[in-house]
Amino acid sequence: MDKIEHIGIAVKDLEKSNDVFASLFGEAHYKMEEVASEGVKTSFFKSGPNKIELLQATNPESPIAKFIAKKGEGIHHIAFAVSDIQSEIKRLKNEGFIVLNETPKKGADNKLVAFLHPKTTNGVLIELCQEIN
Repeated sequence: MDKIEHIGIAVKDLEKSNDVFASLFGEAHYKMEEVASEGVKTSFFKSGPNKIELLQATNPESPIAKFIAKKGEGIHHIAFAVSDIQSEIKRLKNEGFIVLNETPKKGADNKLVAFLHPKTTNGVLIELCQEIN
């Protein structure tokens, strides 16, 4: 894994949360995007070299809606940048991690993504991200 790519935060109201984080960071989000396949709208902020992704559910069956219903708003996942997501998935499976989606899917911010089950990562949902060229 190359670096922390971003930290994802589940929110109920993206517009209100955008205002909160714009005040926190002293500047507005730099990108908003909907990922219909995941039932989510996202907003990205930068803090120095780091990124924060806010995630709001667009339907009650989406993973974010279920997360908020169960745990409330808060940190949803930590994403790590990888240069070759397929080989990283294979390596992590060989190490005993449960990969939730062995075939990477298109995520937000021009990335291919795959997730590791929190049962195998001390309760933290881990996202692997590879830039789409």
